[in-house]
Amino acid sequence: MKEALNIQVKGIVQGVGFRPFVYRLAKKYLINGWVLNATDGVFIHAEGDSKLLDEFVIELSENPPAASQVNEIELKEVPLEDFESFDIRFSDAGEVERTTLVSPDLATCDDCARELFNPNDRRYRYPFINCTNCGPRFTIIEKLPYDRKSTSMKDFPMCARCSSEYADPLDRRFHAQPDACFECGPHISWREHEGGAVDAPLTEALWGATREQSDAIFARAVELLLAGKIIAVKGLGGFHLVCDANNADAVALLRTRKHREGKALAVMAADVKAARAVCEVNEVEAGVLASTSRPIVLLRKRADAQVAPGLADGLSELGVMLPYTPVQHLLLHDFAHAGSSKNQGRGLVPLLVMTSGNVHDEPIVIDDEDAYGKLFGIADAFLGHDRAIRTRYDDSVVRVISAGGAGDAVQFIRRARGYAPLPLSLACPKPEEDQAAASPAAASRQGKREAPSILAVGPEQKNTFTLTRDAEAFVSQHIGDMENAETYDAWLAAKDRYQQLFEISPQRLACDLHPEYLTTKWAHEESAARQVPLVEVQHHHAHVASVLGEHGLFGPACGIAFDGTGYGVDGAIWGGEVLLANASAFERFANFAYVPMPGGAAAVKHPLRMAYGVLWAFDLLEHPAAADVLAALGPQAALCDQMIEQGINTPMTSSVGRLFDAASALLGVCVESRYEGEPAILLEGALSAPASTDANGKASDSDADDRYAIAVIKNTATESSTAQDTSVVLFDAAPAFEALLDDKAAGVPVSLIARRFHDAFAQAVVAAAELVRGLYGIDVVALSGGVFMNRYLVERALASLEAAGFTVAVNRDLPPNDGCVSFGQAVVAWASNDEGGQA
Repeated sequence: MKEALNIQVKGIVQGVGFRPFVYRLAKKYLINGWVLNATDGVFIHAEGDSKLLDEFVIELSENPPAASQVNEIELKEVPLEDFESFDIRFSDAGEVERTTLVSPDLATCDDCARELFNPNDRRYRYPFINCTNCGPRFTIIEKLPYDRKSTSMKDFPMCARCSSEYADPLDRRFHAQPDACFECGPHISWREHEGGAVDAPLTEALWGATREQSDAIFARAVELLLAGKIIAVKGLGGFHLVCDANNADAVALLRTRKHREGKALAVMAADVKAARAVCEVNEVEAGVLASTSRPIVLLRKRADAQVAPGLADGLSELGVMLPYTPVQHLLLHDFAHAGSSKNQGRGLVPLLVMTSGNVHDEPIVIDDEDAYGKLFGIADAFLGHDRAIRTRYDDSVVRVISAGGAGDAVQFIRRARGYAPLPLSLACPKPEEDQAAASPAAASRQGKREAPSILAVGPEQKNTFTLTRDAEAFVSQHIGDMENAETYDAWLAAKDRYQQLFEISPQRLACDLHPEYLTTKWAHEESAARQVPLVEVQHHHAHVASVLGEHGLFGPACGIAFDGTGYGVDGAIWGGEVLLANASAFERFANFAYVPMPGGAAAVKHPLRMAYGVLWAFDLLEHPAAADVLAALGPQAALCDQMIEQGINTPMTSSVGRLFDAASALLGVCVESRYEGEPAILLEGALSAPASTDANGKASDSDADDRYAIAVIKNTATESSTAQDTSVVLFDAAPAFEALLDDKAAGVPVSLIARRFHDAFAQAVVAAAELVRGLYGIDVVALSGGVFMNRYLVERALASLEAAGFTVAVNRDLPPNDGCVSFGQAVVAWASNDEGGQA
């Protein structure tokens, strides 16, 4: 029997080949009707045999284009109109694109990769091959609607053959906006220092306008890479600095020139098989590596792998990604082929270092002329091109963790290319009766609702911003640390681009409590200038709210936020917080006891100072195992003592991150920090895995468990105390630090001490949750904060909490570090009152 359906498909369904996909399905299942883009997705009118119509809908749902993201399909039976064919209709673009979700950039698909290396294909070795299923998207858009004239491809009119493909609904390149070939598209360029001296002028640009010219450029690039040189290579979202990852001298040279000491470097491997030659790669990790997003994946190093010194020293993981642009495919392919005899003789897999092309602490460079200036003294040569990048995007970084009963889960470390600007939902489910009772104000804000557009400006470090439209939250790509004018300018440019593309004019602002953050100052000025409400959100409440918002949890929850720094309501530096929280408010239930930070920021850069602060606070300065730390400090020890005693430039902190810094310094793992978080990262790298675990996933080391205790003591309130600034109980880490020093004095291996120290904090997480459940009946736990990027700690905490019967939520689509804070700010602002103020 013949039937008719109107079908609405919502999600990422534009700019990803969805209409031609529907067209081909319609031909396959003998369906007549039409498909068109609409303001809220793709609309289909489908008429055909009822059985074939069912199969059409099933395949529409189960096998959409790889680059698409189908969030919802709505079906409605309608009268037959007796269409005789199936057509792709074109609606008013201006109306359609108002609510279009823009796809992130997509890695080169398998079809294009095959054509790239097929000598019989007309795009053989063309460095910008793409189709509807892959290639640049967000990084080339200038304005919506997304068509060629609104992208940086507007400068490249299509030749007759590309135009024919572009217009054919059955062709893979139907409406592929970046479609091009050697005849009509972008070309690569090449410049190098004259005579090979890095301080010499650059040669005139050579262009790869033909296959022969292009191949000659790649051959020269490979020649320099094999000679240990550094090349700046233009990618999708900016430049990379590239060198031979198996050449320790080249890696050291790159670090010296870029002033990048210590921090791990990511490498690019040809495929999953090559990645498995140096790292342990399970099936989930393999899937993420080869996904259309192609992030950097942090993988455990193989014990027998040969990893060049300088790549990721002292760490158990190596960041690996696969090629995601044709230029990268060609470069790595040719590099591997040219160096095959050299690498095979040494048992090495060809790998290229691919690190962000920027000057230390500045944004990634996106313009060729800018690269020639800023990267002049770093790169020996420049492999650029003439397709402009309109929005800068770093590579995304993820790892796969064991999430207890939920199995393996992807944890973001940095969310950028391949993921942003996919929106997150701000919608919350209706609260249960007990939740409503716990938070009466919540009852008036149940379920999905429209809300003013919000701009949440984010924190100082690892900044992102979030713009909302109805219940959609557009979290920006990673911007970086807002500590210089260049990054601040990049933040302003990215914010303006999002507002313009998505047509969002914020009606409410949200910022951090810290009065000295650049973003906070901007938000206050903007609020005053535009007379829009401003919501100030405490840093760790934002962390917890980000988890609640991601999972659609209304609260209340036991929110545990462990990180390095966050401005507290009492003016201290928080970072070891247990909050009773929902989306709109929080109370401080517990925190780690304050310890002094002699020198403030100097204690972060010099963890021996943080160690002194901990020893002073816990009355351990006389411990025999502290003697070497005091000796290493020298005259600074007396200075630290004076600063603490007199309260000079010595803020107090509850930060768990700083406690890990102190432990790292006390054990001699890291006594001088070269990059943010290094002491704690190296402490994790130093630990040994437990020999065995009990039924609850707890290490069988009972004596150590007793000694490495985190004590719980009742806090003392004053007349001026509030539920936001003064906790009910304190966690005292003194016993754990005393045990650490005892073991150090007894000659216990550092690897075992580090593991016991980690286990103490994992158990403190469970203890905090048990206290909250016992007192308030709350069994939902939300974990967030940069400390939970520690793979060992988060996996131990998740296993132990699950074994204790808790429902545990962690950041899912955002990093647990400060990259999630702007979204948390938006969640709080969305749930707050219209007048703004502190939340």
